[in-house]
Amino acid sequence: MPTHVVEKNVADERGTLLDFLDAQRGGIRRSVLGLTDEQADAAPSASELSLRALLKHAVEGERGWVERARGLAPEDFEESMAQWQASWRPTEEETVAELLARWDAVAADTERFVLSVNLEDTFALPDAPWFPQGAGVSVRWLLLHLIEEIARHAGHADIVRESLDGKTAFELLAEQQAG
Repeated sequence: MPTHVVEKNVADERGTLLDFLDAQRGGIRRSVLGLTDEQADAAPSASELSLRALLKHAVEGERGWVERARGLAPEDFEESMAQWQASWRPTEEETVAELLARWDAVAADTERFVLSVNLEDTFALPDAPWFPQGAGVSVRWLLLHLIEEIARHAGHADIVRESLDGKTAFELLAEQQAG
């Protein structure tokens, strides 16, 4: 992680978790810094991953998990999988700028939700073969899972961006701070 999280409120677990989540979002956000949509669509590695696809997936993944915690996610496995697959395919209208703006709104919604509930509140996991049947998890688990997932994809984004133009996460951080 090229940045160190400095807690806004050292005594507050919820704030600390939100700060770590935001730091991981920053890794993906910086990966598209200064790129055109066409550059963000390039897949320069052995993987099919592009930065715009990673960005959309991170935005939709966060939105989807918060919806699930609210009890609003699809219960049907097939519908849930279709949404997951679509999260990897940005449409022409989903430009980098539009996706970044959407993520701002999703991040604000995540924070409002997390601040409105107890970290111990639980919700059901999706009905999927990789989760125990009927399992529930806490809002704390949700935040830790979002940190884990977004961090994983921020690492992917680092590799894709460096493969595109050689810029590392540290260089992008310096550009962001300078600009």
